[in-house]
Amino acid sequence: MPYTDGFKSEMVKRMVGPGAVSAAALARQVGVSQPTLSQWLQEANKLAAMTPPPEEKPAAPSGSKKWTPEEKLRVLVAAQGLAGGELGALLRREGLHEEKLKEWQQALAGAATEALPAKERRRLAAAEKRVKELERELHRKEGALAETAALLVLEKILRQQIWPVPAGVVPLRGGTTPWLGRRLAL
Repeated sequence: MPYTDGFKSEMVKRMVGPGAVSAAALARQVGVSQPTLSQWLQEANKLAAMTPPPEEKPAAPSGSKKWTPEEKLRVLVAAQGLAGGELGALLRREGLHEEKLKEWQQALAGAATEALPAKERRRLAAAEKRVKELERELHRKEGALAETAALLVLEKILRQQIWPVPAGVVPLRGGTTPWLGRRLAL
């Protein structure tokens, strides 16, 4: 069942601060499952981690909106998968610049990475390194394949127009051209 952002925000407020209620107790009171409430709380904590501490927080220009972690999460979720005009419409509706949205996305990604244990971070870094190696190898092989295809086309043209196969010579399979005396690099 979809819940409004206001309802989610209210439930998170009831689980934090003075007089906080546990997710299990709140679940019994309002009829929302405890895992759902816990997930909302975790998401709100991640967004709160994205907000710099008060001494580091830049002074907001007058008239700019102060975003709560719940609002940031709502906008990030809404912006997920949008591009072009749809993203622009969302940003205008929210009164938000694309740079600020990207800043929030980077902060969320950083918070998610920091939340991983050291072993998982190392495994993730190793996987990213392997992906880069495979991409380089794929690029190299694509180039070699394109070169081979060009050579085969050239050989076909040469066979048909310039160097026809002499009578009695049967071309060998495997890319050899006995009448040219060389083997194509495959």
